[in-house]
Amino acid sequence: MLHAVIMAGGAGTRFWPASRADRPKQLLDLTGDGTMIQATAARLGDLVDNDRILVVTNERLVEPIQVQFPALPAAAIVGEPCKRDTAPCIGLAAMLVSRDDPEAIMVVMPSDHVISPESAFQSAVRYGAGLVAAAEDRIVTFGIQPKYAAETFGYIERGESISDHAAAPPTYQVARFREKPKGDVAREYFESGRFYWNSGIFIWKAKTILDALRRYEPAMYAHLEAINAAWGTPTQAKTLATEFAAIQGKSIDYAVMEHHKDVVVIEAPFLWDDVGNWQSLERLNESDANGNTVLANHLGIDTQDCIIKADDDHLIVTLGMSGVIVVHTRDATLVADKQREEDIREVVKKLQANGWDAHL
Repeated sequence: MLHAVIMAGGAGTRFWPASRADRPKQLLDLTGDGTMIQATAARLGDLVDNDRILVVTNERLVEPIQVQFPALPAAAIVGEPCKRDTAPCIGLAAMLVSRDDPEAIMVVMPSDHVISPESAFQSAVRYGAGLVAAAEDRIVTFGIQPKYAAETFGYIERGESISDHAAAPPTYQVARFREKPKGDVAREYFESGRFYWNSGIFIWKAKTILDALRRYEPAMYAHLEAINAAWGTPTQAKTLATEFAAIQGKSIDYAVMEHHKDVVVIEAPFLWDDVGNWQSLERLNESDANGNTVLANHLGIDTQDCIIKADDDHLIVTLGMSGVIVVHTRDATLVADKQREEDIREVVKKLQANGWDAHL
């Protein structure tokens, strides 16, 4: 059967000050359609029932996520004791899913993407699950046709076509996974027409990904196996804390995808946005006549090309402003040049260094 695993452990530091340690990006409503994680679960439609959804997050977010999903059983939300990247997260999820369904097929997805239309996503997942069911060792991923030479995404180079009928989305064997490239290389990828952005969405059999981790990451697998053996016993919490912390963190791309032989990429037949920073709001929301993206109570005078966001009814007035980001929250306000947006991460580091934990 198909199971859905939602990875929800990210910090979303580029969305400070709205994104905080106890309310990161996946728990924010950035599009007006509910929080990011709620939209991720809703996107599944009738693909899976609630008893086949597993959310893996960090332990401090378990309760806030339970509030978001009152219909999910408590056991469906698993808290990691520390951050160890996506491979341990996925490995743990695969072991837990396999306990009740050894033949499970998993669709694994991040909790903070925007995808539309939902019907196209669901059809693509069904098609991908069929490809996995047809080949014992196959891994399926989704590639996004690049819109520009991005330096912030990983890339997938496509190989031989394996599309088996005209109605199927273009489907290829993966030639190689490529890390985030520098400018010249990104342009080469974009212009070649052979590369996709890596969406970070995967479909595989649980036993396939576990076999791959056992083969390529035996030390990691041993720690995960110890956690699985203690699951549901009085030592579960202690074993999880000890064994998970002992894992050397690694992404699933490094741990498995770059080594596995039968990896297939489906050209995504849906629109996708990873909502990576405040400027994403310009793509997801309509702008006013002056090019401003406004999600706040705002009065703009001689204001162009700005992003204005507030959590409440606080009035934001801008006068003679152009190309800035203004984000107001209860206890912090950001005013930043749009061209310096990547440096918001440095703001968070400075707050940490100064011991201003109340604002993190």
